[in-house]
Amino acid sequence: MGTSLEPTHIDFPAERMPDPNHSDCRGVASILARVGDKWSVFVIMMLSDGPKRFNELKRMINGISQRMLTLTLRGLERDGLVTRTIFPTIPPRVDYELTDLGRGLQQPVKALGEWAIAHQEQIAAARTRFDERNGS
Repeated sequence: MGTSLEPTHIDFPAERMPDPNHSDCRGVASILARVGDKWSVFVIMMLSDGPKRFNELKRMINGISQRMLTLTLRGLERDGLVTRTIFPTIPPRVDYELTDLGRGLQQPVKALGEWAIAHQEQIAAARTRFDERNGS
């Protein structure tokens, strides 16, 4: 008695419906992409103690280009996390400030920043070990 080559189990379960608990993953992913990128984190941290002017932010955030700061501020403003206020002076003064929604991010961002500072040496050592093992 050999093994039959005829299919014996041909009933397929009904197509699974998407889990309603995961239906908003794309929306959440776009929000996390905004608030989780390094420049947004830095901007939120720098604005946590009050409004700042563009050049003040640029000086405070080492390594950010003018274009990247502009794009980051626009994205944060679009998402309702930062407000941009133009004062009618000569030359015009523009201040950036966290909104109530943006201030709600202060604690998580601060905790993330503090964690990164506290663990940067451990992370650097782990990267070195990894690179040595993998010939990088």
